[in-house]
Amino acid sequence: MNVFTMVKWSPYVVGALIGVLNIIALLISDKVIGTSTSYARASGMIRKIFDKEYVEKNEFYLKTAPEVDWAFMLVIGIVFGSFISAKLSGDFGIVTVPPMWANEISEGFFLRFVVAMFGGVIIAIGSRWSGGCTSGHGISGTGQLSVLSWIAVCAFFIGGIVTALLIYGI
Repeated sequence: MNVFTMVKWSPYVVGALIGVLNIIALLISDKVIGTSTSYARASGMIRKIFDKEYVEKNEFYLKTAPEVDWAFMLVIGIVFGSFISAKLSGDFGIVTVPPMWANEISEGFFLRFVVAMFGGVIIAIGSRWSGGCTSGHGISGTGQLSVLSWIAVCAFFIGGIVTALLIYGI
């Protein structure tokens, strides 16, 4: 069986591979794996098109330049890699309302879209407040034994469990 045509991989194998990737990234580039800052950089690049002066004077963008960096390219690689993987495995498809959402919540696209956008905004705010995203804290931060990252990961799991209980009940 060709590993690249498999629809699902073992989470243990993938977890180990991500751990190895994290170590290699740290050794080669002195950078850890994380993506949330890339979205903040992207917002700065977009804002710069409409209001260059604001971006050039903004305190956040003075520290975090709105430019394409290695993490921004990582996000692009994740998107393209996911697309290639889905195509190779024969699992590619456009789904506007996932079956689980349709069964548990609603078959309507608009509600799904609104909730997804709201969730994305909440996640973006949370990742900025916590100083990183799930990959930054969960993969890189815990690997470096960061106390903040371990607290964040525990909060991720608690939030996920509470959300699942709210949606599916006990």
